[in-house]
Amino acid sequence: MSLTIKSGQTGKRKGRKGPAKKRAPSQRREPHLGKEGGGTTRRRAGVRSNQKGQRQSRGLLRRLFVWSATLALWLGIIGAGVILWYAYTLPDTSKIELITRQPNITILANDGAPVASIGGVFGEQVTLAELPPHLPRAVLAVEDRRFYDHFGVDLLGLARAMAKNLAAGRVVQGGSTITQQLAKNLFLSPERTIKRKIQEVILALWLEQRFTKDQILTIYLNRVYLGGGSYGVDAAARHYFGKPASGVSLYEAALLAGLLKAPSRLNPVRDPDRSEARTGLVLNAMVEAGFVAPAQAQAALNAKTTMRIRHAGIAPYFSDWIMAQLREFLGGIDQDVQVRTTLDPNLQRLAEERMAAMLTQAGLERKVSQGALVSLDSSGAVRAMVGGANYRESEFNRATQALRQPGSAFKPFVFLAGFEQAGFSPDSRAIDEPVEIAGWAPKNYNDKYYGEVTLREAFARSLNSVSVRIAQQVGPKNVVQVARRMGITTPMEANGSIALGASEVTLLDLTSSYAALANAGQGVWPFGIEEIRTAEGEVLYLRDPEAGTAQVVAPQDVDKLTDLMSATIQWGSGKAANPGRPAAGKTGTSQEFRDAWFIGFTAELVTGVWFGNDDNSPMNRVTGGSLPAQLWGEVMTAGLAGQPVRDLPGGGSAMGVTGGGDLISKILDSLRVSGGSGETTEEERLERYFQPNTEGR
Repeated sequence: MSLTIKSGQTGKRKGRKGPAKKRAPSQRREPHLGKEGGGTTRRRAGVRSNQKGQRQSRGLLRRLFVWSATLALWLGIIGAGVILWYAYTLPDTSKIELITRQPNITILANDGAPVASIGGVFGEQVTLAELPPHLPRAVLAVEDRRFYDHFGVDLLGLARAMAKNLAAGRVVQGGSTITQQLAKNLFLSPERTIKRKIQEVILALWLEQRFTKDQILTIYLNRVYLGGGSYGVDAAARHYFGKPASGVSLYEAALLAGLLKAPSRLNPVRDPDRSEARTGLVLNAMVEAGFVAPAQAQAALNAKTTMRIRHAGIAPYFSDWIMAQLREFLGGIDQDVQVRTTLDPNLQRLAEERMAAMLTQAGLERKVSQGALVSLDSSGAVRAMVGGANYRESEFNRATQALRQPGSAFKPFVFLAGFEQAGFSPDSRAIDEPVEIAGWAPKNYNDKYYGEVTLREAFARSLNSVSVRIAQQVGPKNVVQVARRMGITTPMEANGSIALGASEVTLLDLTSSYAALANAGQGVWPFGIEEIRTAEGEVLYLRDPEAGTAQVVAPQDVDKLTDLMSATIQWGSGKAANPGRPAAGKTGTSQEFRDAWFIGFTAELVTGVWFGNDDNSPMNRVTGGSLPAQLWGEVMTAGLAGQPVRDLPGGGSAMGVTGGGDLISKILDSLRVSGGSGETTEEERLERYFQPNTEGR
């Protein structure tokens, strides 16, 4: 009986050899079951899709990681290179033991006597053990509360400062540590650059490795600037309280710590109210830090200290001026030095005393609060300098820093331009009458006009109309060139008002420019340093006596200008300055009596005097011929007493006209000219007003 084998039954399949291979369950094909069985297929497809997505995500993450690591590596390499470069360009730190001590700078007068006050006052070097605990704690409370916890850079402090600055929308708090501040003070300039900040951080880390925390704090307290020319807590304590730092009270310690933020602005002498408010904030910070109890802080605030400012000594403004120049001469100062200057201590004391007396006697009535004086010899050596009424109240030097309008004290440059460009002489004639140029109508003092006058009389009486016409004839640019050649360094505008001294100058510039006349036309550059030596006597700088000299005014023109300026003192607007010996000078008064000047010279000295107010408010009719001329005469008379009388360089012809000016003025007062007809051109009027090389009647 034969059997029929059906498809699907066990047995050999056609075309295959051996037994049939069973499929694994996961590989077995499922029968088609219609709609209800289709979900399984979709799930399989989804699984495969998810697996593919996971593989793609893992690949993307791997690539992102690789690129991030590569970028971080390159940024690290670049950052390391920048840091290495800034580290390579760091200043020399090999002499750290020397520069942790502030060098001692001694300023000497021209006779070798020590000058009592110098620009930077340094006290004794003190250790933490010698200080009362509340002094360093006051500094830590406001400057670096986490000083003993960080490694030179306070990351928490930086984050806190950034948060406060962002919240305020401006910089209200810094993040520099005491170590960073010390690094900057010892080695770096105060410029605000990324390079300096990176170097500051590098040096701070180095200092933390080189010194202990106590050593860093000790160096900082002995180096930091605390205003009033004082460096270090001991010098500041002696300056403000008249005692060493070892004896300061809690209130005094808080006041000193408060000065660190802004030594000038928070100076207790300049602004006691602001200083007291800052001291209160420091005491509160000490309470918050747990350094003192609230009751102690309140008691200290209630028993605040009265200032006992040290006497500034002789020539404090001059000493500050010298100190400002030392780095230009020496670069960095890393050793004790002695600076012999040009200062004449006797003349300096005389100038200070006479200035103080005049401001005390006349200041309230004449509404004048400030004055300045500079005295030089004919070589430009500064013999005396008074920069203000009271150095304790204001360290601003009005002799070297204040820019003020010189008024008629600028006229020597105008008349000199007339001599050089137009061939005028002191006896050339001009018509003094009202003048108008392009709508500008300058007037004489008290609206008084003298008609036909010589240039000698026009200068001696400081007649504005004549000066303006000379400037117009020779050109304002030529006037500026003359002033620049003689030593005026400040900006000047070449316009009509230059004839009346509208461009601002410093007293030192103006006085030294007159010195060229006292020096027979040789230009001078004002100087105060003769030589600088180390404590061991090694010469670091020695002035060349021939430095800076050149002929800036022709001898014949020196004679002419000396003639005019001598008449000013003999019978002109500067009669109050007459020192009883040959002298020449010029008065100056700016608009509304805001500035009053007298600048003049004898054969021995050139002296300039200025009076005014810091707020530029008008004085009570103070002119150059009043207080400035009087002070000039007093100082020059007393300062030259006992010295032989000497003629002025070139002489000049004014010596022979003593009293003549009064006679001329009486005649001309009766013949006063009221003004021109206005029918001629300015050029024609100038020709009529000036008659060069004619002799006086």
